[in-house]
Amino acid sequence: MSAAAFFREFISNRHSVGAVAPSSPALAERMVESAGVWKARHILELGPGTGAFTEAIRDAMADDAEYLGIEINTTFAGQLRERFQDMRFEVAGAQEFDFSTYLQSRPAFDVIVSGLPWTAFPSSLQEGILRNVLPHLSPGGSFATFAYLGFHQLPGGRRFRQLLHRHLPGVETSRIVWANLPPAFVYVGRKGAAEP
Repeated sequence: MSAAAFFREFISNRHSVGAVAPSSPALAERMVESAGVWKARHILELGPGTGAFTEAIRDAMADDAEYLGIEINTTFAGQLRERFQDMRFEVAGAQEFDFSTYLQSRPAFDVIVSGLPWTAFPSSLQEGILRNVLPHLSPGGSFATFAYLGFHQLPGGRRFRQLLHRHLPGVETSRIVWANLPPAFVYVGRKGAAEP
């Protein structure tokens, strides 16, 4: 999807598209590297959007790894299914997807990559997503998401950072990816054995 088409989707669906431009390959590479996608066996992507992170995940993941993408925007989900035909995508909000049913015959996720626009979400939605998703992250598994430089200092960004630290103590921050619009960095948290 071109930047112009992405922007049109942003204008017409601002409730489900949280960025004005797709993430850059440089940010996608930093996300995949930070999350340790290459050693994962079960990968969850939240908000794959136009597939910037999805492509990097596909290129890095092991041949026998399994992938699930949760995307609320039906236009994006349809395009993802056409582009990545060997990967599974479900249309749903991350706060409401039935992970327990999906995981009945599968192991927990050992990597979760999120492209969701956390700073645009109210605290109740931020909390709802993490409470629905993180219980299905395996002990020692990693959760990676990103924040735009500067936006992380806004109330929604500060609130999310505090929330993330409460759920995953010891969250680390990557170097800034300047080759992104706007510049961004990655948060990475790892789930301890005693985490919910």
